[in-house]
Amino acid sequence: MLRLYSLIWWLAMPLVLGRLWWRGRKEAGYRAHWNERLAVYRPRAANDEPHTIWVHAVSVGETRAAEPLVDALLKEYPRSRIVMTHMTPTGRATGKQLFGKHGARLAQAYLPYDTITMVRRFIRHFEPRICILMETEVWPTLIAESGKAGVPVVLANARLSERSLRKAKKLGTLMAQAARGITLVAAQTDADAERVRSLGVQQVAVTGSIKFDVVVPAAALAVGAGLRAQIGAHGARPVMLCASTREGEEEPILDAFRAALAAGTLPAETLLLLVPRHPQRFDEVEQMVSARGLSVQRRSALAQPGAGVAAATQVLLGDSMGEMFAYYAVCDLAFIGGSLQPLGGQNLIEAAALGKPVLIGEHTFNFALVTEQAVEAGGAARIASAEDLMQQAAGLLRDDVARTAMGHSAQGFANQHRGATQRTLALLPALLSQEAHA
Repeated sequence: MLRLYSLIWWLAMPLVLGRLWWRGRKEAGYRAHWNERLAVYRPRAANDEPHTIWVHAVSVGETRAAEPLVDALLKEYPRSRIVMTHMTPTGRATGKQLFGKHGARLAQAYLPYDTITMVRRFIRHFEPRICILMETEVWPTLIAESGKAGVPVVLANARLSERSLRKAKKLGTLMAQAARGITLVAAQTDADAERVRSLGVQQVAVTGSIKFDVVVPAAALAVGAGLRAQIGAHGARPVMLCASTREGEEEPILDAFRAALAAGTLPAETLLLLVPRHPQRFDEVEQMVSARGLSVQRRSALAQPGAGVAAATQVLLGDSMGEMFAYYAVCDLAFIGGSLQPLGGQNLIEAAALGKPVLIGEHTFNFALVTEQAVEAGGAARIASAEDLMQQAAGLLRDDVARTAMGHSAQGFANQHRGATQRTLALLPALLSQEAHA
């Protein structure tokens, strides 16, 4: 079955590479480092023999989630380096921003395609002692070849929704073999652990979500303070953030925002800070704003000396990468995207950690328990539609006491669930040789 799966990859390779080149029209990063995707590398230096820990984080969300674990691993294993692999240019760019501080102790590369030949070349080149996959990444060949090479595979910060479980079970023998090849799973919740066990994984522990352990960078807070000053003194303009919005969400949000302003539901001076999740959509979303007669500025234009947000601006388009913490610092409340459409939602923990009231739609199956816990704690509230979003946002923006109380509840919720990084780290010594330690 695995050889057939690998053969299918090879047969599909012209289409895969063609799609990569096509995506590079809008996001140039897809046309860079193709050698890594094909596991073609320059020879390693003769003295390049560090103990290597392999961490795979597919894109932006997983890379950001890995930050506490990566920092802890490099501290716990000072004689080791980390090779971090990604699948997307945005994930790689995020990793460079977050982990550049570690210098040569952290190298980045694209994950090779999941063929037997390519995965073997990757393992021979980097010689990892352990493979840590973040969240939901399960690659059958990667797991099988790691096992043959004696490299234990850990699925960290693991989450598996009922929807994903059904998809996995449709793959039958292929997924069952992959599950049996995973050495250890550190699951976010009891429900995630139970679903993972049902696939055949033998060793499963519940550690909680590492995302709660993320440290808010002081530099991001400074950027946020500067941006807030460009918008206007704190309190002078209410700022409503719509973060990580996805296709099919911006249009109803903009329509509802325009209607709420016209009806006087929202304070007239409210600024909508709109941050699409995918950078290739920045231009498209700007056109949506302009088509509705709303005045718009781009965050990138504010980098110019003396630039500021004009009083007439109604929408500020967040067209930058790696500044989500700064955007959360700026806002008075945050809506978390991917939840108005049946896309599973995005992570609300960062907003909660900064003490921001959170509004979120009904489609949160990717973060089901975290979302329910935040709602129960009083730090988040569900919205049923874009119109409902504006209604609830207006109530909070006009009620300082309620908004402050909800923000405190959100922050308390985030603080209460810390500790998953250390619980995950405690599971690893049995899998790593003593030479990794000082």
